[in-house]
Amino acid sequence: MREIDMDTKYNPQEVEEGRYQTWLDEDVFKPSGDKKAKPYSIVIPPPNVTGKLHLGHAWDTTIQDTLIRYKRMQGFDTLYLPGMDHAGIATQAKVEAKLREQGISRYDLGREKFVDEVWKWKDEFASIIKSQWGKLGLSLDYSRERFTLDEGLSKAVRKVFVKLYNEGLIYRGEYIINWDPQLQTALSDIEVIHKDDQGAFYHVKYPYADGSGYIEIATTRPETMFGDVAVAVAPDDDRYKDIVGKEIIVPLVDRKIPIITDHYVDKEFGTGMVKITPAHDPNDFAVGNRHDLKRINTMNADGTMNENAGKYNGMDRFEARKAIVKDLQDEGYMINIEPYVHSVGHSERSGVQVEPRLSTQWFVKMKPLAEMALKNQKGDDKVNFVPDRFEDTFTQWMENVHDWVISRQLWWGHQIPAWYNKKTGETYVGEEAPKDIENWDQEQDVLDTWFSSALWPFSTMGWPDTDAEDFKRYFPTNTLVTGYDIIFFWVSRMIFQSLKFTGKKPFDHVVIHGLIRDEQGRKMSKSLGNGIDPMDVIQKYGADALRWFLMNGSTPGQDTRFSYDKMDSAWNFINKIWNASRYVIMNLDDDTPAMDDLSQVTSYDLSDKWILAKLNHTVKEVNRLMDNFEFGEVGRNLYNFIWNDFCDWYIEMSKATLTGDDEAAKKQKKMILTYVLDQTLRLMHPIMPFVTEKIWLTMPHNGKSIMQAKYPENHAEFDDADAMNQMDVLIDLIKSLRKIRLEANAPMSKAVDILIKPQDDKVKDVVLNNKEYIDRFMHPKDLKVATDIEAPALAMTAVTNGAELYVPLAELINIDDEIARQNEEIAKLDKEIERINKKLSNKNFVQKAPEKVVAEQKEKLADYQSRQAKVQQRIQQLQANK
Repeated sequence: MREIDMDTKYNPQEVEEGRYQTWLDEDVFKPSGDKKAKPYSIVIPPPNVTGKLHLGHAWDTTIQDTLIRYKRMQGFDTLYLPGMDHAGIATQAKVEAKLREQGISRYDLGREKFVDEVWKWKDEFASIIKSQWGKLGLSLDYSRERFTLDEGLSKAVRKVFVKLYNEGLIYRGEYIINWDPQLQTALSDIEVIHKDDQGAFYHVKYPYADGSGYIEIATTRPETMFGDVAVAVAPDDDRYKDIVGKEIIVPLVDRKIPIITDHYVDKEFGTGMVKITPAHDPNDFAVGNRHDLKRINTMNADGTMNENAGKYNGMDRFEARKAIVKDLQDEGYMINIEPYVHSVGHSERSGVQVEPRLSTQWFVKMKPLAEMALKNQKGDDKVNFVPDRFEDTFTQWMENVHDWVISRQLWWGHQIPAWYNKKTGETYVGEEAPKDIENWDQEQDVLDTWFSSALWPFSTMGWPDTDAEDFKRYFPTNTLVTGYDIIFFWVSRMIFQSLKFTGKKPFDHVVIHGLIRDEQGRKMSKSLGNGIDPMDVIQKYGADALRWFLMNGSTPGQDTRFSYDKMDSAWNFINKIWNASRYVIMNLDDDTPAMDDLSQVTSYDLSDKWILAKLNHTVKEVNRLMDNFEFGEVGRNLYNFIWNDFCDWYIEMSKATLTGDDEAAKKQKKMILTYVLDQTLRLMHPIMPFVTEKIWLTMPHNGKSIMQAKYPENHAEFDDADAMNQMDVLIDLIKSLRKIRLEANAPMSKAVDILIKPQDDKVKDVVLNNKEYIDRFMHPKDLKVATDIEAPALAMTAVTNGAELYVPLAELINIDDEIARQNEEIAKLDKEIERINKKLSNKNFVQKAPEKVVAEQKEKLADYQSRQAKVQQRIQQLQANK
């Protein structure tokens, strides 16, 4: 054997060290530029520049990179476009928190200097993220890298805003919005997380203005009562028909409000009376509009009470609640306090309780855009969701969507392209600032982050320049890979914005994966301390092992659990590939033909035909499964072929030839070993780029990267059902003999007498024509193969595929134990027979299943029944010889 540059044990650090930089230096990640090739593009879901990547990002990008590498090797002109999201509210919150630790606020710095600080943060974490992309091996074209605040994307954002505004689809108005008092900005509905909080129903007396008594009102938020402008009852509530129109007094302030009727009130809930506070509740806001009621805001932007709250002015909202409750009790207004657990909205970013607040904001009118997206999903050019059940999630959200509040009271982001005239108050909206800019003030608010990321698939390609080469070549993109948790936030918005502005869907497929949970099935979080840094995993196991785990656990739409046991298994699998490759390469000669060349092979033995048939079956299945995004099944097929067929069987079988004296046979065996290893490395490369590259470049005749090699294709000439069946006979015999030896405690080194009774002459020929495998793997002392063999009185027995196997080991076995073992085999066969009978007695199965499938089930049934009869016969023989 020749010496090669491969350690005896797989070392991921040595394999991966410097490899990514070499790829970058060789410029192999860019599109091919072949205009005849079919384009295939993926834009990376841009990670937020708020911090480092987590395991979810690793899962997301591993799937994307696997698809890109697969398509690149298939000859597609591939583009994998990188970029990051400025993540307005999230990033500003991080920087403000950092400044607070230094005793500074953004107001101390001013807008311009604060934004400079955020850019510094962005540069730091963008650099970290890019290094993590490299560690993962992502084949990204960095020459096309984008950022949601770069000039090209800013131009696209302004274009979209102005067009929507001019069409009346963007408007400015005063509405109740979700307000984050800590970050002091508006939030969209989907930026609010609802949690169960311990609260209370405060039952309060509201006296009649004429002194004739009081009514009882229940509220969970007494701090908003100073904004009450009415009490409403249901129009058909006969209990209160006599008091409608009367006035009552708001407790603790001497202010009269009317009792009105409105269909919003549910007379069956509580007292059937509801206080109306239009500035602090979205439903009350609607009631107020219907009745032309005043809007009284009682809170400041930071969650403290304002001058409308009287003596509570300046107090924090929750401290004010305590003080108000105490005063209501002291002054005799409080009837009782009823503890109550209710769902309360919290800011996704800051975690504080959201305040429904009256505010002037910018909105997108969603109904026309949603209807357009829903209509497209009914046509031939729909976006395909994988799994398709997630289309229902998309549809339900679109059918029930509210107008989208797009303005944010932040300094980091796309400043809204609207200006207000200092003299006339006129509003100007345009892609460029007004010429006489000194007379105008620009809107201070910025746009919601999702407004710019909704344009990501086409703005990154050069739009609004519709003649941009990338836009014409690579848009629409082919596949979006993302988690199910942002279908509302991002996927939906990309679809309707793309349809609106390009007339095309943004991508053909949306592949939805789940969340990565810990070993106990819990969501990873800082509070639980169960988060896993993917870079730590790579440091220990290597990127290929992490990628293998992530792809092998990928059932579309389902969550997966991370465990170090799974990582150990992934490393062991790569080590198996490493050792098998090392064995093959060490046995090669310098004159071994190119790896994908079998033209010099003039004869094939059974194992050669079998492994090529197995390889071809795997190639067909992997291509089919990859195209259907069934990544877990891809992994299962690859694992079974590599570990079982190639390593455990073919390589072991090849040793009989390689250690023999037939030089011509050796040379041919080496060519086939080389070919199978070559094709195996190509199959594995999209998932395991580093180790396959290292092995590939260690093999002779390779100077270029494996990613420039062609992905394996179907070779019909390799299909060989006869070879598959014959090898099944041999493998089943060998496995059965190993099982007998194990149960009889007879080691493989001990030669034993073996009797094989084939079911017919064809099986007999298979055994005799491949006697070298019987000798090597079964180690017979005396071998008899005949169709008329009489079963020995005392022997261990196995009924195999096409034969009966007897090992006379009377001195090593107990007849009663052997009868028990055979009875266990009967029990297993009974279960299989019952299962198939049940299937074949199902009319739906027989009528609807393909004829081939039904025929296969019938063949299996006949085989099991034949085996069962032979085992029963053997039991009778054993019992007769007791």
